[in-house]
Amino acid sequence: MKPKVIAIIQGRMSSSRLPGKILADIAGQPMLSRVFVRTSRADSVSQTVFATTTDSSDNPVAEYCDFSGIPFARGSLYDVLDRYYQTAKEFNADVVVRITADCPVIDPALIDNVVNALLEDEYDFVCNRLPPPWNRTYPIGLDVEACTFKALEQAWQKAKEPQQREHVMPYFYEGVQLTVVSRQLSVGESPRGYKVALLNHTTDFGDYRWTVDTPEDLEFMREVYNHFDGRDDFTWKEVLDLVHDHPELTQINANVKHKMLNDIDERATDN
Repeated sequence: MKPKVIAIIQGRMSSSRLPGKILADIAGQPMLSRVFVRTSRADSVSQTVFATTTDSSDNPVAEYCDFSGIPFARGSLYDVLDRYYQTAKEFNADVVVRITADCPVIDPALIDNVVNALLEDEYDFVCNRLPPPWNRTYPIGLDVEACTFKALEQAWQKAKEPQQREHVMPYFYEGVQLTVVSRQLSVGESPRGYKVALLNHTTDFGDYRWTVDTPEDLEFMREVYNHFDGRDDFTWKEVLDLVHDHPELTQINANVKHKMLNDIDERATDN
């Protein structure tokens, strides 16, 4: 039987750097919708679900999803691992794909690459980027992580550290030593026994920033979508061509510092 692959998009209104960003307009559609539509185009994905929080600030998110016919669930505000686990359980996932709602140029082909690698070679966790000290080769904003539901359940039961709960999947890859198999694949087994794979691009574009976490990021993304006349079916390589042809676009958000794995929302520690 074909595994049920559930892509779960996490998002909330109370972003620390750009509150309300997931409903911000990008060429006539909320960013949430842009991410949902693009994720849903992945051939490997059985169903795409939006996972927001039970906090009252996310009532508009739930209302938008309900109105637009987007499947959704609501869960913990700061324990995002619990939010993922409960959502995956509710939708009977065999495989869980993690996407964040601030990545409106997420590419379905890259999602397929990650999921197919997980299924074909029976890894516990596959991604196309890892945080430092590992190197990334895909632009920030094309991030895809996938794991088996069995592994997610184990992490949900055992993960205790704040960054493990907030960033969902570090429990699988913390401390892993990766071996380069090819220019496009590195593999290893983590100290906790998880079989991990990292997909790489042959050319390193890891410094490119295509996510939305600040007003500058949002301005950049609006420029990208305006170039494509509001369409949402362009590929990440078309965006690459665009920024190469118009390098001034990359200057819009060039000074934004990307968050790291050990960056957690300080509000979570107050609860």
